[in-house]
Amino acid sequence: MTDKTPKTTVVSLDALAKQRREAMPEATVFSLHGVEFELPPMKMLPIEMQVRVSSMSDGYAVLEDVLGADKIKQMFKAGYTFDDLELIHAEWQARSGLEPGESQASPTS
Repeated sequence: MTDKTPKTTVVSLDALAKQRREAMPEATVFSLHGVEFELPPMKMLPIEMQVRVSSMSDGYAVLEDVLGADKIKQMFKAGYTFDDLELIHAEWQARSGLEPGESQASPTS
């Protein structure tokens, strides 16, 4: 008796993922109100941050996750406003290679 179970093909995406990462824009250094900070391309962030970043539903938490609490304290001391957060998000999105209004796909889409 022969086994007629079809074989499953495994496609390794490692090489393709490496090529995509190498093609990503570099991290960008921003300066606002005397505070300098560096943000990586949005698509390079861990998946668990993806939904919050794409909608900036919690812009403060996103920046704190990416930049750390010490940098956020500097931003507070410099008097950052909600409008500043919107500006940071818009420019971060543009420099990440995303069109204005374009959001990253959520893990469930």
